[in-house]
Amino acid sequence: MKKILLIAVTTFLCLNAVAQTGLKKGETAPAFTAVDNTGKALNLKALLKKHKAVVLFFYRGQWCPYCNKQISHLQDSLQLLTAKGAYVIGVTPETGENINKTIDKTHASFSIIQDKNYTIMKAYQVNYVVDGAMLAKLKNYGVDLEKNNGNTDHVLPVPATYIIDRSGKIIYAHVDKDYTKRPPVSDLLEALN
Repeated sequence: MKKILLIAVTTFLCLNAVAQTGLKKGETAPAFTAVDNTGKALNLKALLKKHKAVVLFFYRGQWCPYCNKQISHLQDSLQLLTAKGAYVIGVTPETGENINKTIDKTHASFSIIQDKNYTIMKAYQVNYVVDGAMLAKLKNYGVDLEKNNGNTDHVLPVPATYIIDRSGKIIYAHVDKDYTKRPPVSDLLEALN
């Protein structure tokens, strides 16, 4: 029952995420520099010099079952993605401690970035603020965004997945306000051909 309630709340969250549409295929990907969960400095431009492409995806947090499912699928197919020259990066507002919970749940071995100030989410136009009523509902279901994200501003990303090619162009974009709709890895592999 708790899982059904969490899904219902997340659906409502999804409907509130109407302000952001995300970047589109063909647009130039905003460059960024960040430190991942292992302490590795990541620079998009430098990564694109070493790899054919970057798979960049945004997820809400370890509390989201659909996020965990997507991350698990990416991890299960990581060798296929890297064989096509891709470097995979996840971006989330959650704290390092909660990123570790995500890793424990999904066994993710790729880079995950805590976008603490939402710089990357804003650049890719996928950030939005959860309203007070939804925040209260989430808390009732055991999801404490303030604790999970380590702040009080209640920002989440619209789930989005991008593939960025060596030239810095977005060659694949999947942005959907319906949190249950995530791209299958087969779509990513096809876009990397």
